[in-house]
Order: sequence, then C-alpha cells, then structure tokens
Amino acid sequence: MSSRHSWFLGMAIVLTASAGAAAQSWTPPRTAGGQPDLQGIWTNGTVTPLERPSEFAGKEFLTEQEAAAFENQVVVSRDSDRRGQTAETDLQWAYNNAWYDWGSKVVKTRRTSIIIDPSDGKIPPLTAKGQAMARALAAQRSRPPAGPEDIGLAERCLVFPTAGTPMLPYTYNNNYRIVQVPGYVVILIEMVHDVRIIPIDGRPHVASGVRQWFGDSRGHWEGNTLVVETTNFNGKTRFAFLYNGLTDENYHLTERFTRTDPDTVLYRFTVDDPTVFTRPFTGELTMSKTGATIYEYACQEGNYAMAGMLAGARTDEQRAAGTGKK
Repeated sequence: MSSRHSWFLGMAIVLTASAGAAAQSWTPPRTAGGQPDLQGIWTNGTVTPLERPSEFAGKEFLTEQEAAAFENQVVVSRDSDRRGQTAETDLQWAYNNAWYDWGSKVVKTRRTSIIIDPSDGKIPPLTAKGQAMARALAAQRSRPPAGPEDIGLAERCLVFPTAGTPMLPYTYNNNYRIVQVPGYVVILIEMVHDVRIIPIDGRPHVASGVRQWFGDSRGHWEGNTLVVETTNFNGKTRFAFLYNGLTDENYHLTERFTRTDPDTVLYRFTVDDPTVFTRPFTGELTMSKTGATIYEYACQEGNYAMAGMLAGARTDEQRAAGTGKK
C-alpha cells in the first residue's frame, strides 16, 4: 500500500450488539410488490476498524465508556484541520474536515472490528498464491507507474471496489440509494457513481466467460433478508484494496441485507476466494438512514490528471537516474 493511502487503514464502523433481537421484534414495511422495504438513502460511515486492533485482542465488544473513549481518539487522530506542524502534515491533510465523512460518533454498537468471523476479528492468512500476488502488487507500487494500468482503479476513475463489493466505508461519499422495482433491487453507490443492478427473479448467473468489475449479482429473499450472491469477477478489483486486499476470478461474495428498524439496515458479507485466502471470512456493519442527498461524483476515466501523474512518474525516474532537474 502506498504511503498516501496508509493513513486510511483506521477507517471505521460501529455495529449493533442487539441487531439480531431487533430484527426479530420489528416487522419491516413492505413495498407495493410485498417485499421487505429496503428503499432509501443509507450511510455506512463509522468508526470501527475493519480488523480488530491489537489493544482489543480477545475483546469482541467494548463497554460504553471504552467505545466513547475510542471514538474520541479516532476523531482527534483524523482531525485534518491540524495544520502547520510539518510540510508532510500539510501534504497529508490536503483537505480540511469539511470534505470528510468519517461517520457519526453516536454509538450504535460496540464491536471492535467489522470482521466477525474468524473470531479474532482478523482477515485470514493468504495462501501461497495469495502471498505471491501480494508481493507482485507491492513491487508494482514501489516503482513509478509505467502506464495508466499501473495506477490504481480509483485514481483512474474506473471503479471504487471498496464501495461496491463488499460495501465498506471510506473517508467520504459513504451514501447508497437502494431502489426496488419489479424483478430487481438497484443500489446507487455515491462513490464514483457506480450502480449495482441485482436481478431477484431467479435467473441464473451469466456464462462463466463473462467477467465484470463488480461481478454478476443475483438476489433472493430469505424471510426479511435480501441475500445477494456475486460471482464472475474480472480479478482486477481486489477486495478492499485500501487494506491491501486481494481477490481473483474465483472470488465469491455473499451479502445479506436486513432492515432491523426504521433507520437501520444490518449488512453482512462473506468473502470466499480459495485461491487467495486460506478460509472464507465474514464482516458485519450497520447502514443508517440519512436525509442527505446523493450528489454526482464527477470522476471520469481519462481525466486530465492522468497526463500529469505519468509525467510526474517520468520525472521521478529521471531524478533517480541523475538525469533530471532537481
């Protein structure tokens, strides 16, 4: 992972300790077609890390006091209005706090990690092939990009995998609009304006030779829960790329959406890629209803920044060779 992204590792979420009980005691409204109504604009911005921090080893939930202290610690560490200490600080915090959407400080749950299985709250170890993929990725990122293909998908405005498969929080643009129409559930992702169109009419997945950035999703209802199975990934998006996540064409994602009260959707996902990970793993987070509006994220492939990024890479190479301007 590049240094400019390493400070994103603490991105967070707060989960409900009583979500299961709430889901059993509350009956969700129905759409005109009789399905549980998941519609609305939801945000998954939060302060619980993807993996359990070492200081919380063996501790699945925090007390209310511990959760409040942890949230305060995260808020202080993410204060991008702390300027002037060093030149590096000014570059790191290129935006001020007005640009960020880290999530509410209100404690909905007190989990210490998004990952709930394995029980240690950690992503499982990589397989031998997964380790080789990680080394290759690290080597690619350690040198100036030779061309556009060496630059990250988000920087190229192609896709933002963390926001789509699975749906994990980022530093901003954490909103999702869910729309239900006959035969489909549609999810508009605010980040990079992607749209997931999920058939729920029982049709099979597309042919195995058809590969897509966000894979091929098919949904069905199990009681009040929408279950979405996604396959046919193109192997280029990588699970949770900000966390150095890796996946390939064998990636299988299972997601479960359950509305547990008027303002909450419980979202659970399972990542299964036997090529890369030694075992599947599961995460869980909550999505809160918001009165916010989703605005266009005007990020376009082939934008003018590409020429500047590649020109900068060539300058870095020249300086390293001692032939460029200093």
